[in-house]
Amino acid sequence: MGDTIEDIEDALSITVASADNLVLDDTRRLTGPNMLWDHPGAVMDVFYDGFDAGDITRLWQQHARRVLDAIGWTKQEIIARPFDGGVNLAISAPMDQLYSAIFVAQTAWHFCAASLLKQPYGDFESMIDDLKSVMIREANPALISMIKAADTHKVDVLTDDDDLSLGHGAGSVTWPVNDLPEPENVPWDQLYDIPVALITGTNGKTTTTRLCAAIAKAAGKIAGLTSTDFVRVGDDILDRGDYSGPGGARMLLRDQRLEIAYLEVARGGILRRGLPLRRARAALVSNVAADHLGQYGVNTVEDLAVAKFAVFRTLADDGVLVLNADDPYVARQGVQTPANICWFSLDPKSPQIADAQSAGRPCAWLQDTVLCYFDGTETTNMIDVKDIPLAMGGAARYNVQNALGAMCLSRAMGLPDKAIYTGLSNFQNDPKDNPGRCNEFRVNGARVFVDFAHNPHSIAAVTGAMASIPAKRRFIMLSHAGDRSDQDIRDVTATALDLKPDYMLAVELFDYLRGRKTGEIPTLISDECLKRGMTHEQVIFASSPSDGTEKVLDQLKPGDLALLLVLSERDKIFEMLERASGNTI
Repeated sequence: MGDTIEDIEDALSITVASADNLVLDDTRRLTGPNMLWDHPGAVMDVFYDGFDAGDITRLWQQHARRVLDAIGWTKQEIIARPFDGGVNLAISAPMDQLYSAIFVAQTAWHFCAASLLKQPYGDFESMIDDLKSVMIREANPALISMIKAADTHKVDVLTDDDDLSLGHGAGSVTWPVNDLPEPENVPWDQLYDIPVALITGTNGKTTTTRLCAAIAKAAGKIAGLTSTDFVRVGDDILDRGDYSGPGGARMLLRDQRLEIAYLEVARGGILRRGLPLRRARAALVSNVAADHLGQYGVNTVEDLAVAKFAVFRTLADDGVLVLNADDPYVARQGVQTPANICWFSLDPKSPQIADAQSAGRPCAWLQDTVLCYFDGTETTNMIDVKDIPLAMGGAARYNVQNALGAMCLSRAMGLPDKAIYTGLSNFQNDPKDNPGRCNEFRVNGARVFVDFAHNPHSIAAVTGAMASIPAKRRFIMLSHAGDRSDQDIRDVTATALDLKPDYMLAVELFDYLRGRKTGEIPTLISDECLKRGMTHEQVIFASSPSDGTEKVLDQLKPGDLALLLVLSERDKIFEMLERASGNTI
C-alpha cells in the first residue's frame, strides 16, 4: 500500500443532496465493537424533519445494499438506528478498508438523499469505479491475513493507522501495519492475551480503575491503566491527558512490561470509534445518568445506557460483565444483555442478588457494614467498610459501590482475596492515590474536600457523603463548562445546594467558556442560589478556581467544611492546599 492515510482520506469528495430538513452531520470510521454492533465499518449521523424514519431506513437498506454488492462487499452488513430527529446509518467493512468504507457509505447516502429530496443523482457506474479505485489503493491483504491467523491462534489483534499488535502487554508483539510478516513467521507460541478489564459508566470510572490497579499491584502484578488523566504502567506514566478512548488502550496494551490492565472507557470513544479489543476478561458498568446527551444520536439516558453497554461486546467467550444492580438504567439494560453477569448491590435483598444466589452465579453485596462475595457456591466476608478509606466510614455510599465493583472485577480477573483486601484497605482518599476524587485537606481546623464531580448524579453522591460530616459553616465552590445548557447549570447548582451551604463560590472557567460570554456561567449559578433562598452576601464570585480557593481559605475557621468542585487548575489548587495545611490526609 503506497498511499499515505492522508492520500486515502482525501481521495474522493462525494456530494450529497441536502436541505434544511435533511442534513448529513458526520461520517466516521468504526474501528471495533461499538454501540450499534460488533463490526468495524463506517457510520453516518443524519438529522431530518418532516420525513418518515421508516422511509429513510428502507431507502438506506436498498441503496447501501446496491452499492456494497457492486463493489464486491456482498457479505458486508447494513444497519440503521433511528433516534428522535435523526438516524444512525452504518455499514460493516473489512478492517483494511475503513476509509474506503466512509466513501462507500457516503455514496449510498448520495442516492438516498437524492431520492428523498427528488433531486438529480450521479452516474452509478462511474461512482462505483471511483470507489473501487480507492479500495485498491487502501487494501492491505497482509493485514487481513494476520487478523485471520490471530483468530485461529486465539490471540487478540490491536490495529490502527500505523501499527498492528498481536496479544496484550507481556504477551504481545507489534509491527508497522505496512510491514507485516507472513503469519507462518509469527512466534505464536510466545503470544497471549493478559487479563484486561474495561470500566465504564457516567460516574466512578476513574476511581474504580485506579482502585483495581491498586489491588492488582497488591497481588504482585505489573498493572496498567488508562484514564482521563494519564496512561500508566506500574508507577511509570507513559503520557498525560484524556486517554479514555481506543488510542490510550492501544498505547497501554502494547507495553511489554504489562501483566494486567484496566481501561477506563468513556462515552465519546465508544461512539466515535468503537472499542479497541475483542478478548477482554471482564467489563464493568458502574451507573448511567444524564451527561453529554445530544451527541451522535444519544439523546436520552436510555440511549446512553445502550452506548455504555457496548463494553460487553469486547468480552472473550468466558468473560464477565460486572453490573451495579442499584442503578435502574444498568439493571434494565442488564436484563437485555447476553453476557455472563456478576451483579453487585448495597442491598443484600436486591432481586438481582437473590436471583444470582439461587442460580449459583457470582454476585456481591453489602451486608450491614461488610462487603460480601458469593462465588456461586459459598459466601466470603471480604472487608468491612470501616477498613476502606474511600468509604469514609460508610458515608461515601458511592465509593462503597465502587469498592464492590472493583472487588467483583478483581475476582473475575483471577486475583486473590488477600490482594483485594490489601488494595481496598490501603488505597487512600488523597491526591497521590486518587487525585481529584474527594481528596481531603485540614486547613486551620477546617476540613477541605476537592472533587471533580460535574453533573447532578456525581455532585449528589459527594454532597450526600458531606452531609454526614458536622460543620459550623459550609462552603461550596462551583463552576461549569459553557457547552452545557442553562438548565444543566441550574440543575447542577440546585443539586449542590442540597448540602445547604452557608457560602457559594460561583467560579469562572475562562478555558472552558465554549461560546459563552464571560460571567454568564457564574451569573446562572448565582441566580439559582438566590432563587433558592441564599442572599447576595452568601454568593461570592471568583475569576478562576484558584481565585475561588484563595477566597475560601481566607475565610475558613475551625470546624468549617469546604467542598471545592474543581474542573480545572487542579494541580495548582492542590499546591495551595498543601501549603495551607502543611500535610495531606
